[in-house]
Amino acid sequence: MKIQIDGDYDDDTVRAIVTALSQHLGRSVEIVDGESAEDYADEGVILTEREERLREEIEDIASGGSEKGHAKIEELGKAFVRDRIDMVFDEVQYEDGSFAGYANDERTPADGMITGIGDINGRDIFFSANDYTVMAGSLGQQGIEKEIRLAERAVTARSPIVRLIDSTGARLSPDERDESSSHAGRYTGGKSFFNQCIHSGQVPQIGVLYGPNIAGSAYTPVFCDFLIMVEEISGMAIASPRIVEEMTGESISMQDLGGPDVHATHSGSADLVVSDEETAAKKVRELLSYLPQDYRSPLPERSTSAPARNPKGLDAVIPDEPNKSYDVHDVIDRVVDGGSFFELKPRFAPEIVTGFARIDGRPVGIVANQPEHISGAIFPDSAEKAADFIWKCDAFGIPLVYLCDTPGFMVGSQVEKQGILQKGRKFIYATSNAQVPKFCVITRKAYGAGIYAMCGPSFEPDATLALPSAELAVMGPDAAVRAMFSQQIDAIDEPQERKEFIEEKKEMYRKDIRKQASSMQVDELIPAGDLRVQLESRIDAYRDKRRIERDRHHGTVLF
Repeated sequence: MKIQIDGDYDDDTVRAIVTALSQHLGRSVEIVDGESAEDYADEGVILTEREERLREEIEDIASGGSEKGHAKIEELGKAFVRDRIDMVFDEVQYEDGSFAGYANDERTPADGMITGIGDINGRDIFFSANDYTVMAGSLGQQGIEKEIRLAERAVTARSPIVRLIDSTGARLSPDERDESSSHAGRYTGGKSFFNQCIHSGQVPQIGVLYGPNIAGSAYTPVFCDFLIMVEEISGMAIASPRIVEEMTGESISMQDLGGPDVHATHSGSADLVVSDEETAAKKVRELLSYLPQDYRSPLPERSTSAPARNPKGLDAVIPDEPNKSYDVHDVIDRVVDGGSFFELKPRFAPEIVTGFARIDGRPVGIVANQPEHISGAIFPDSAEKAADFIWKCDAFGIPLVYLCDTPGFMVGSQVEKQGILQKGRKFIYATSNAQVPKFCVITRKAYGAGIYAMCGPSFEPDATLALPSAELAVMGPDAAVRAMFSQQIDAIDEPQERKEFIEEKKEMYRKDIRKQASSMQVDELIPAGDLRVQLESRIDAYRDKRRIERDRHHGTVLF
């Protein structure tokens, strides 16, 4: 028997109590440490056999799966799920469903799925986590039920959800082949995807992928609002390499089929790829620092900090020549709080940059054309990337700052086949319908429909600001001169004369931003060095911007 003795007793007194109690009961007695002794200083506590047994069972469940399962994660270079949870959370407040699957013939602690509530910087965060030591993290019926309950309760509690995903998919056994356990049943796997869909935009959903995720279960990470993949150990695909080879004849590795590089660079499904599990935990915590508890909650603010680079040096960053490249990160570093830029999808469609930052301590979303990459032209992938980010910012009340320097949407047969119009409309649609505070900053080029997507004057921004380097036009001078004077240009034989003619016409065509400011095409023409201060004041002014209820069920453009 184990007992707890509270109070200020010396060692001799404690030994006397234990000896007397052991002789009286006729059994051995062991002392255990107690909690809150100061509250019960005059009261000893005896653990009954049934409570002792229960605590032993809980301890056994917490140890996870078999020795073979623990050896497997060590071989794969993965952390045990409870160590993984400890990396992410300051403290786990409680768990639900620890005894799920406990009575199964085969030992499946917690049915391979841990669910509960953890604390991050004083915030309640609901979580689910697959235990790979239990049948490779496969999804049993009780585990799925736990995930379903967790998601529904998180929405009721108005709290974010973090999913630590490390599952090989649905668990198959001879007993589960009858119709009553169909994956399409009302309270089975499909229900968890349904919940992710209807909860989208209600509470933030963050997924971290630690292993290969195959078939239907691969939808769990992609239905999350944000997805972090761990290099080398993670992957996701609609079918395994073996099935792919059987069905198509293609022989391919898991990494080449659906590894982090595939989803970070080509599909755009991964928001971040990190080198290890410790970094993944750090990124989850950072990401949550920009997000509210739910769509109605205030944004988490911090004390302001100065930009990493001097805001007064901004004008020198932006070249006079409209086609000369520069890195838009040099602009962002002079506008946002130092060290606060949290870029998302950096390897996907790099011609547009998206990410969270803080201005004067307040979270904002940054959408910026990247002149350093294909002149900042908008391609099908970059249009979809920007639209997705804008829609998430609008869902969670995060103000948007657009940094516009683009020649517009890319042209040509290749992008037409890739859906430049179909995907481009999503970008324009998201900008049109977002009702958070929106600020358009024309840093240099704003040509054609590019300014539509980047929240130009027609798209009801709360301000359109122009820097002295700005140029707002239907098309760039080169294209305009060629369109209007092609015959005259072709008729000039002498190269120098042709060059001078083109330059003269380009100067005639080039728009003067001062004249455009005079005619109120922009709200304000400002010195570049004042942009940071202007944005601070304007974001503060629209802190309580109201939303408008549109007279419709919803729009018809689907992301």
